[in-house]
Amino acid sequence: MKTGKRTQTATNSKPKSRAYTPSSKEIVALYQQMLFIRRFEEHCDKAFRQDKIGGYLHLYIGQEALALGFIHHLRPEDRVLGHYRDHAYLLALGSDPNAVMAELYGKVTGLCRGKGGSMHMYDKARNFLGGYGIVGDVTGIGTGVAFAQKYQETGGVTLCFFGDGAMNAGLLHESLNIAGLWKLPVIYIVENNKYAMGTPVELHSAVTNLAQRGSVYGFPSKQIDGMDLFTVLDEAKAIIDHVREHQEPYFVEAITYRFVGHGAADITDPGSYRTREEVEQWRTRDPLTNLQAYLLKEQLATEADLKHWDEQARERVAQAARFADESPDPDPSELYKHVLVE
Repeated sequence: MKTGKRTQTATNSKPKSRAYTPSSKEIVALYQQMLFIRRFEEHCDKAFRQDKIGGYLHLYIGQEALALGFIHHLRPEDRVLGHYRDHAYLLALGSDPNAVMAELYGKVTGLCRGKGGSMHMYDKARNFLGGYGIVGDVTGIGTGVAFAQKYQETGGVTLCFFGDGAMNAGLLHESLNIAGLWKLPVIYIVENNKYAMGTPVELHSAVTNLAQRGSVYGFPSKQIDGMDLFTVLDEAKAIIDHVREHQEPYFVEAITYRFVGHGAADITDPGSYRTREEVEQWRTRDPLTNLQAYLLKEQLATEADLKHWDEQARERVAQAARFADESPDPDPSELYKHVLVE
């Protein structure tokens, strides 16, 4: 059975912004953040195969522009929740890379003292209220967080990220309905990377335009390009401003793509369910390399700058890995701690 194809076009220049135009300094800083997240995730892939990361591991390689573009506009009163592909949100929010890596390694110095691992990160200080391993469950939790924000009149908004496979979870549609009914300040962001594990959208969703599916609950819905940082920055600013001003939900379908398997253990990917040609076609939309090309074209960086920033990113990742390697394992008594709130 043939599945539908999308047309991809490389983006190497900044479009005219409707809601937000980043400064040259911001663009460089965002590139450095994206580069660091990419190198961090690449190391995690390697560490998983070296048996340094237990449990399971899902990487964000290829989707970095989406997390950075939305998180860039947040305020201290805002909250973020994600799914099991969650490391990038933490790093974009400014979580300590040492603590993130230590959590992945299952060490007591990790964000959750080694108890959460890759899929269940949490950093209250940075307003990240969890990555969640059960498909679709984050939508119910995110809706509750948004209800608390409205009830307490914080003025904050909630970003709730999830994958396209969650579109078929009953809880998601219950959440969208209650959010629309109660006018909650939550932005539901479905990261449509074409596949729910190995099942293409065309084979798991009767309506493949997910923004259309999310448009029937009484609040705005929109499909955006999640592969281009400038587009995400622009769209995210307008959407967040709308939710903050009108105190109502918003549904976003971000078209994106992961360049790695569903999980790090999927050693047969991409051969098992997608072609190398498809992956290479999407590689022309790589948000990192396209932003790199933009920096060179606009003379915001030289080849020497790019090399230096890459060396810095790799060294920072290596430093986090050394910290995790040298950190102690949790004591067995940790099993009985932090189980109940006292």
